[in-house]
Parts: sequence; structure tokens; C-alpha cells
Amino acid sequence: MKKPPENTFDQLKEYLRFLNEIGIDFLDSYCERGPRSWLMPQIEKAILSCERCPLFRTRSKAVPGEGNWQAELMFVGEAPGEEEDKQGRPFVGRAGQLLTKIIEAMTFKREEVFITNVVKCRPPENRTPKQEEIIKCSPYLEAQINLIKPKVIVALGKVAADFFGPGNLGLGEIRGTFFDYKGIPVMPTYHPAYVLRNEGRKEVKQRVWQDMKKVMALLGRR
Repeated sequence: MKKPPENTFDQLKEYLRFLNEIGIDFLDSYCERGPRSWLMPQIEKAILSCERCPLFRTRSKAVPGEGNWQAELMFVGEAPGEEEDKQGRPFVGRAGQLLTKIIEAMTFKREEVFITNVVKCRPPENRTPKQEEIIKCSPYLEAQINLIKPKVIVALGKVAADFFGPGNLGLGEIRGTFFDYKGIPVMPTYHPAYVLRNEGRKEVKQRVWQDMKKVMALLGRR
């Protein structure tokens, strides 16, 4: 039996409620500008000044994400690390360098995709984000997805995979298989940091590439 369609009116009300909560008056300020050209900078501004959870007290810079606001491909990681916290940009450390190589191997340029994280501020000592931090930060990611409308999302690591499809299975059991998030195919795969920690295991890198080839095929980039 097919699932009943989601109530898009309720989704819209919740989305507008969130925009109002973070100080964006959509109806008064939208005017004739397009949704991406106006709303994305406003969401980024809200992220940079966010105090919705305690992580704002220990961050150097919040990390909204970067890339093409009309990207067909979106990468979502867990949270910023040390270098990201310093620069205010996602995936700029060693893991970021590997992600850039993966993107280029998929025949994209980094600036053609959109890269962000579930949590926009670095957790102390790079610990795993707490559930309450994820919940407080989740409307930002949801707003970005609603505006970008990517054709495919790649979830990098277990935290990102659980955001889109919570479950009890380990990442090794679910990676490589698309699942649906509000009509968007999501491909869970290993985080680049995990690949680096397992450089001696060639099969880890091979599995990530197998996953990315499925993404490429879905996007018509074989």
C-alpha cells in the first residue's frame, strides 16, 4: 500500500513559522526576488548568529555550508571540525580535501554542488552531536533542502544518515542503498574522515566509490 501524501500545507506553515522564529519576515521582504537569491543569504545570516543550542558558546564560527543554491547534488555531513570552525567553511580539513577529490571524480566541481552539515557548529573536541543539538539545528538544514531542491542527497556518516532515515542498523548495513526523504533519493555512505582513519582498508574507499557511481548513474553522469 502506498503511503499517503504528506500534508504540504502543514509543511509550509511549519517552514514559515521557523523563518519567523529566526527573524525572517518572508511575506514582507520577499518582494520580487527569487526564493534562493533572497532566502539563502538570510538563512546563512541566521545560522551565523544562532544561539538555539549551547554550541554557540564554544564555537569560533558557525558553518552554514557553501556551494550552488541550485545544485542537483547535495552532500551532508555530521558537524564542523576544527578547521571548519576556524574558517567558517564546511569540509576544509583533510576530510574535506578527500571529499573534493570524490566530487571531482564524479565529474562535478566543488562549486557546482552544495556541501553542509546536520549541525552547523562544532561540538567540543569533535564529539558526536547530541540529539537535542541536532533537533535545534535541524530546521536550518530542512530550510536549505527546501530551497535547493537537490535531485540527490549524499549522507556522509551515521549521524547524517540517521537524520534522513533514523534506524537501528549500522552504516555498513545501509550504505549503498537509496532511501527516500520527502521525495529526494538519499545515498548513505562512509564519512571521508572514516575513510582516512581506515586508509589501510582499500575496501572502504572502494565501497564509497561504488556508492558514488550509483549517484552518478541516477544523475545521468556515468
